[in-house]
Amino acid sequence: MKRKVLIIYTGGTIGMEKDYATGSLVPFDFSNIFKRMPEMNLMECEVSVKSFDSPVDSSDMGPKQWQGIAKIVKDNYEAFDGFVILHGTDTMSYTASALSFMLKNLGKPVVLTGSQLPIGDLRTDAKENLLTSLYYASLYENDEAVIQEVTLYFEYKLLRGNRSLKFSAEYFDAYQSPNYSILGQSGVNLNIDKDSLLKPKSANFEIDLHLEENVLFWRIFPGMNFDFLLEVTSVKVIILQVFGSGTIFNNEKTERVLRELRQRKVEIIVISQCVSGGISFGKYSNSNIFSQVGAINGKDMTAEAAITKSMHLLNNPRYQDNFAELFGEDICGEVTKDFH
Repeated sequence: MKRKVLIIYTGGTIGMEKDYATGSLVPFDFSNIFKRMPEMNLMECEVSVKSFDSPVDSSDMGPKQWQGIAKIVKDNYEAFDGFVILHGTDTMSYTASALSFMLKNLGKPVVLTGSQLPIGDLRTDAKENLLTSLYYASLYENDEAVIQEVTLYFEYKLLRGNRSLKFSAEYFDAYQSPNYSILGQSGVNLNIDKDSLLKPKSANFEIDLHLEENVLFWRIFPGMNFDFLLEVTSVKVIILQVFGSGTIFNNEKTERVLRELRQRKVEIIVISQCVSGGISFGKYSNSNIFSQVGAINGKDMTAEAAITKSMHLLNNPRYQDNFAELFGEDICGEVTKDFH
């Protein structure tokens, strides 16, 4: 039996072609993809395409579009065995992270992919990314999906979506998963690390579209005016991206600002500016202030995962625990449970 895979085309470079009159890239009708890539007709799965009404540049993607994608997956969940989401590269890790929290108890593959060059370019990476994503999205054993989570495939590597980040705007190998192992690798054979895959906590797939936007991300830097944080009055969660394993300026102003934020009931999450590794409160004295004010240790989460997790958990009626306890839990493989 051929597996059925739905391609959800949202926009991005992968669906562009060059207008030779102007030299600019413009979207093409993605329903014609089978003519542009006849090799798709040789796939061992049945492929259908559903496109956004208007292609969205990845820099314009946000909660509304994330919710739209989740609804498409929900509405087509019973009819298809897997899903491939075509997306612009700049914010793909944000979308993958958001979907990982919104798509509860996935029992089927959801694979996000895109390309650095348009599909019509002679040197494009789009064809390999798309074809292999379809393979992963249709990978079943004993009538059960091998992949049951939101993933991101790019340049021969399958990554957990909420562990991925884009690190290069130039190279085809544009994504990394620095704090979690690669789920699969494409070479002569299509390999997968089954021990690293996520398993659903329940067989009951559902979606939770809750996203709260009163979240602020702030990267600290030497010499910054820390009082600026107090001027943002409507924020409910501030994610501070700090130095190394959790250090920040050791002075009275830092303590005063952090304590005032906490008095305002603002949640403070601390993550690292380092690509690899994470936060360890107490390792250095300049991190002790975070424990003293009740900040939340973001451990080894990516910025994309910390932001979208905060948006999903904040004021979400689905969850009964307080925000700090919820954020510290591993919901869908986004954080290492025993990270110190």
